[in-house]
Amino acid sequence: MADMDHLDATEDVALNFGDEDEILNRKKKFRKPVVTVFHLLFRVAAIIAYLLCGWFSDSFITNFVVIVLLLSFDFWTVKNVTGRLLVGLRWWNYVDEDGNSHWVFESRKSDKQVTTAESRVFWLGLVICPLIWTFFLVAALFSLKFKWLLVVAVGLSLNVANLIG
Repeated sequence: MADMDHLDATEDVALNFGDEDEILNRKKKFRKPVVTVFHLLFRVAAIIAYLLCGWFSDSFITNFVVIVLLLSFDFWTVKNVTGRLLVGLRWWNYVDEDGNSHWVFESRKSDKQVTTAESRVFWLGLVICPLIWTFFLVAALFSLKFKWLLVVAVGLSLNVANLIG
């Protein structure tokens, strides 16, 4: 009977494996799925709006405003949220007392918070979308749709600025 009492009195002991827990967390596909979705949401929505804008409205101004708003939301989201949370990057510009402009680029020292899947989604979205806008630029030039060149130029410039930043 004494042996049975000994078996019932067990303790929970926390095991600390050090880096193994971190390795398992890095392999986990998406630790921040909402941030990952918003990284792609505005940029894909802008591309879809550009492709399908003739179906929804005949007004060039309305289409232009909707596409530029989506591109602006994407630019702000990548610069201020997804770049920081998905890959640990951020950048900004400030003007000193002498009126000189200074660009500051920062990256997180340790990449323990970054998962491989989220990093791939971030960089693929950041690289592929300017290529798509470049294709739209060439298509607008060859089809002689000069008013759409302005929309494409805004899309390309904002996407390239995020890629460079």
